[in-house]
Amino acid sequence: METLSETSWDIVLAGTGISQSLLAFLLATKLSPFRDASISRHSSDNGASSAEQSSVSKLGFSRAYSLALSPQLIYSRSALLPTLVASKVYRQLEFLAVGSWWVYESEDYAQSHIGDPPSHGASSRIRRIPGSKEDVFADKTLSLKSKRALMNFLRLAVNTELQAPVLKEWGERPFEDFLGLYCSIAPQLQSVLHALTLSPSPSSKTQTSYALARINRHLTSIGVLGPGFGAVIPKWGGIAEIAQVACRAGAVGGGVYVLNKGVEEIKFKQSDGLPGDDENGGHEPYMPTLQLQGGEAIKTNWLAGRHQDLPSYAPSSPDFGNSFITRMISIVSSPLVKLFPNIADATPSPSGTVVVFPPGTVSNVSAGPITEVPPVHMIIHSSDTGECPMGQWQSILESAIQGLLGAIGEEPRPSVLWSLRYSQQKSSVEDNVPNPMESEASVPGKVLLLSDPNTDLVFDDRILERVRTTWQTVTGESDGFMQFEDREIGVYDDDQP
Repeated sequence: METLSETSWDIVLAGTGISQSLLAFLLATKLSPFRDASISRHSSDNGASSAEQSSVSKLGFSRAYSLALSPQLIYSRSALLPTLVASKVYRQLEFLAVGSWWVYESEDYAQSHIGDPPSHGASSRIRRIPGSKEDVFADKTLSLKSKRALMNFLRLAVNTELQAPVLKEWGERPFEDFLGLYCSIAPQLQSVLHALTLSPSPSSKTQTSYALARINRHLTSIGVLGPGFGAVIPKWGGIAEIAQVACRAGAVGGGVYVLNKGVEEIKFKQSDGLPGDDENGGHEPYMPTLQLQGGEAIKTNWLAGRHQDLPSYAPSSPDFGNSFITRMISIVSSPLVKLFPNIADATPSPSGTVVVFPPGTVSNVSAGPITEVPPVHMIIHSSDTGECPMGQWQSILESAIQGLLGAIGEEPRPSVLWSLRYSQQKSSVEDNVPNPMESEASVPGKVLLLSDPNTDLVFDDRILERVRTTWQTVTGESDGFMQFEDREIGVYDDDQP
């Protein structure tokens, strides 16, 4: 049997994140025989560190839980969904609806808006965010003036042609100013609209162009896959479940996965007969030789990975890797059915919901002026996701879980069975970072950068676009990306996914 060092590889993919998994699956199955290897220090895409956990009794057995450290929603208009359908791997996946969106409110939220934090004993509630014109008109808590202002905003938000002239003046200005000065929306309703952006920054720090694009994505996604909802989550483990399925399909197609063998050093020398020699017998001038953990050295025609997986291409900026977001996962003892109402007739029951805590509604997030405090986002998964036993739910949040339990008013009050707090690294590198193969100072042609993992709560389609670009570079093909023929029932071919 050949060892890693004795094998000439077409491509080595450093890491096993969503980008590497999709690319390995595509190359191993679409172009088989195609020899690729995924080399990874670890098998997750979470970037978590500095973890603290606490727990009490009444938990289920450990294998009853599947916790995603990098939770993301997938909007129904995302390019990821039709790509998975075209690749046929969707048959090994199950997607569940994300139902209602909520915003947390306390009685003295108006006072907190002018600079004073909410009092500890203030009563609170959660307000369902309207998802359609019908929801706006049915809301009896809104005045007629507020309803007109909201309707005018929704009309603008779903029409990009109407937005174009408005964004010329307001695009780079704070979303808070746009809502108040241009749209005449009352301050207590601005938090409802800002919640739809899932922005990590307060409204005063969020650009109008950014906010409108994300609200447009939210509103235009509703009804695409079914009435009443616009986003889904993968069952059993979030985005990691997609990577898992792609890894399995890639292995069937001939890919080799090597764990605990991260890339330590990248060297370049002339090719000595690797696949990829030109038709005239000449050699590509620079071929990567990789030094792995454990001392092995392997040769490859192509190398692809993210910045943190390729030590020679980690950015030199002192800020890179020094920015973190704090998250927490909690398992709670109640299914909290009030958060999962039926969203429409003849639609599946939702298995996920989103609760947003605007700046000023949580007293212990951080110090400083209320307008400078970031919002808190909570993604709640019911036990239908398969991530926790029946009768429990999983919440992925940064703070404020006790505030939510109090606002729901369920008796007896649910308890937190287990929690984990961790820090997740944010990448300061833009997704449009120049590829080394396009840089004059880099080794030409054989090292390809994939998208770094991001901490956004929504899957970013630019990740998929970078996978497409990398595939086109390696194969020279322009058509057929992630497209496979149906296999006949009962026929199992290693060259098919």
